[in-house]
Amino acid sequence: MPFVRIDMVEGKPETYRKTVGDVVYDAMCSTLNVPENDKFIVISEHSPAEMMISPDYLDIQRSPNCIVIQITLNTGRTTDMKKAFYHAVAYGLHEKVGLRLEDVFISLVEVPKENWSFGNGEAQYA
Repeated sequence: MPFVRIDMVEGKPETYRKTVGDVVYDAMCSTLNVPENDKFIVISEHSPAEMMISPDYLDIQRSPNCIVIQITLNTGRTTDMKKAFYHAVAYGLHEKVGLRLEDVFISLVEVPKENWSFGNGEAQYA
């Protein structure tokens, strides 16, 4: 049920983009109780001019390689689950693709279950 959008500066190889998606998916499964095969991820690349990311908001020094991860998901995860997810993604990306911890921006958007249609014009969770 999560829908993931990942935005990054253009020019990264396909293997990099795939690994980023895999790290986010694995973290969702291990920390947010996302079921296997519930994988809906869209990765978009942008020119540097299209990525208007504050380089120092909250005294976090972000580089031009900062990626933005926005996930729409059902309500109901605890704060501890969300913190574990943020940690798993940031450290997973650091380990797998060398992304700096400071360059991982995550936003969770929680919605009620009836806000989903996975196809056939139906609200499968309503």
